[in-house]
Amino acid sequence: MLSLQNINFHYSNQPLFEDVNLELGSGEFAFLIGKSGSGKTTLLQMIYMNVQPESGTVTVGNFNSKTIKKSDLALLRRKIGIVFQDFKLLTDRNVFENLAFVLEVTATPKKEINKKVNDALNEVGLSHKRLNMPHQLSGGEKQRVAIARAILNQPLIILADEPTGNLDPETSNEILDLLQKINKRGTAILCATHNYDIVRKGNTRIFKIEKGKVLKGFLKQKD
Repeated sequence: MLSLQNINFHYSNQPLFEDVNLELGSGEFAFLIGKSGSGKTTLLQMIYMNVQPESGTVTVGNFNSKTIKKSDLALLRRKIGIVFQDFKLLTDRNVFENLAFVLEVTATPKKEINKKVNDALNEVGLSHKRLNMPHQLSGGEKQRVAIARAILNQPLIILADEPTGNLDPETSNEILDLLQKINKRGTAILCATHNYDIVRKGNTRIFKIEKGKVLKGFLKQKD
């Protein structure tokens, strides 16, 4: 479902990725780890094709970085849910309106918007906060809204970029539990993080970026 093949990329004249390969199966959950500056965010940007590799190929479903047209980028990004560390909520809109906006820009009928937004908020346990403004929410609640926004279009994959970076340990565990719940429904998830505590709580594959390479491994649950 997701494949990066022989990816090479330089940043500020320094090699960031050298012959990187990564594959994620349909419905799989994996962590992407690495030191700050190792390229985790850049790799995620390559997947939603905001950044193009200098050489190599990124494939997401039927979309290929070498052949995709600019006019198809919006369609690709509807197949990908993105969750950011800083939430990226619209501060002048309430929770419901933040989600509805994503669907309004694609001319989704109002009746369908109402259903999709309500379903997504119910999925993340925030139906009772639908009329709240972002400043009235805790950090964990803001991230739940961001996750609800990411699942609106039933994406093939969710890319989570440091989704617990601004959260306390207990709330971080709750966000991980929510992502795992969504994954069990069939959505693939690639979670970039430097929070090794949540990585250790998973029983899943990890990809580690180190010295321009992606190393693959498997991290077992704690006893």
